[in-house]
Formats: sequence, structure tokens, C-alpha cells
Amino acid sequence: MDIQYLLFLQNIREATGGVFDEFFNALSKFAVDILPFLAYIIFWCVDKKWGYRFIATTWIGEVVNGIIKLSVCAYRPWIRSAEIEPAGDSKVAATGYSFPSGHSVMATLHYGNTAVWQWGRRRWLSVVCIVLIMLTGFSRNFLGVHTPQDVLVGITEGVVLIAIVGIVSKKIEGKATAQNILTVIGLLAIVGTLLYITLKPYPMDYNAEGKLLVDPQKMMNDCFKGCGGLLGFLIGSFVDRHYIRYEIPFGSSKLPILSCVGFGLMLAWKELFAPATIVAMLGSHWGNFIAMCVMVLFAIIIWPLVIKKACAEK
Repeated sequence: MDIQYLLFLQNIREATGGVFDEFFNALSKFAVDILPFLAYIIFWCVDKKWGYRFIATTWIGEVVNGIIKLSVCAYRPWIRSAEIEPAGDSKVAATGYSFPSGHSVMATLHYGNTAVWQWGRRRWLSVVCIVLIMLTGFSRNFLGVHTPQDVLVGITEGVVLIAIVGIVSKKIEGKATAQNILTVIGLLAIVGTLLYITLKPYPMDYNAEGKLLVDPQKMMNDCFKGCGGLLGFLIGSFVDRHYIRYEIPFGSSKLPILSCVGFGLMLAWKELFAPATIVAMLGSHWGNFIAMCVMVLFAIIIWPLVIKKACAEK
């Protein structure tokens, strides 16, 4: 039934000449390439507590989704059925197993957090965010890269993580010991996750030409990124709590431009410089792990110090 639904959408895509492909592709890419940086802008210049919640759900979500994907090892729709022809370069660009949809998880985490945050202030914005979650999930089906169950479970996963992180954040607020314990638990979870995904067995199916259908090593990349980002968050938040104690310099005329510069530097690192340096030298697993760790440490430790110093100068 899920393949038939994707074939129905594929027929619509073909009948319309692919006129909607780029829109839905852009919507999907925005959810994973640009939207996650919203967390750091909020942290630097809008609301530090909510910034932390955004950052925490981002990296916990990456790790949890990676564990689920690498446990289920569900093949992408075009591997399950030769009739499925996804839009664009998905056959080459896909970096993970199919279930659950990582794009749906990330869209739910960021738009969903925004919806919860703004529900009592700007209800219209919350409604827009909810619609964008649905549209991003649908885009994964329309483009032929995920099944409906991939999307539905991805959205559900995001909603559950938002709720859990929100509850835990409120319970440990102002409690240094509890926060430190969670940091240690997080570090142990990263070690456990890396051991699990690298030591567990994976399906090794080959096509008629003797070519491996899915390379498990490639499928691990996203989980290594998630673990690296989570490590950066755990270390960065610990340093901030105990040493930096960053407070947003509200009212400073320099704050908006500094936040924009910080966003630009992080985007450039993620998309350009990290792949050309650390990832190229250390490989896609540990290179991505270290690259994401460095990026998050920059966001929570280095750039807040820059903002504090720059905004303190007259």
C-alpha cells in the first residue's frame, strides 16, 4: 500500500512535468540545512533558555533517529520497488536508511519547538509552523524518498522528543547537580551509541550485478554527526554553566549583526570548510563527528565570548 501511494504521487509528479519538484525539494533542504541554525540565533540574541532547548532537541533527535534507522535498516523506496523513481539525485545523495524520515524529524523539532514557544504569544506563527511540518513531511513522499510510515513515525518521534526535553528542562532548571548528572549520562550515551552502531550487524544484500545494495558504512554518517554535535552541546553547556555564564546583551546595537555573522560562519564551516578539511583528512565518520563537535562548541563557547566582548565595548 505504501509503494502504491508513492507511485500515485509519482504519476502526479510526472503528469505535471515536475513543476513542484524544486519547491518541495527546497522545503526539505531548508528543514535540515538552514532551519537548525535557528537554535543558535535564539541562543545568542533572543532567549537563552529556549535556545538551549532547541539545541538539545536538535542533537538528541539526530542521535535517536540515527539509532532507530541503523536498528531497523529499512531500505529506501526505490530499492524496495524498481518502479519508484525519486526526484533529483536522491539515489546518490541519500545518507541514511529510510525509517524514520530524518527530514520529518528535524522539521518537527524546529517548527514544533517554535510552535510551542510562540503558542501563547503569536498563535498565527505556531499555526504556520504546524502547517510547515505537514508540508515538509508530505514533500518526502511527493519526492519519492520516504514512505508514509517513515514520515509519520518521524513526526511522532519529533513530538515526543520536544515533550521530553521540555519536561526535563523545567525539572533541572537551576539545579547544577542534576544538570551535571545529565551531562555525564549524555557522554555515556554517546559512547554507547558509537559502540552499538559500529559493532552491530547490518544487512548485506547484493543486486544481480553483485553490487551491494546499501553500504552500512555510508548509512552511519548521520549518526556520527549527531553524536559529535551532542558532544559539543554537552561540553559547551557545561563550560557555559560553570565559567562563561553567557547573558544576552539586550539593547546592544551590535547584537543583530554579530548573530548574523555567527550564523554565516557556522553555515560556511558546515557546508564548505569542514568537508574540505577535517572530513577530508579523517573520513566521513570521525571527520563529521569532530566537525559537528567543533561547530557546536563554537556556537556555545567561542561566539558568546565574542558577543560579550564586542557588546561591552563602547
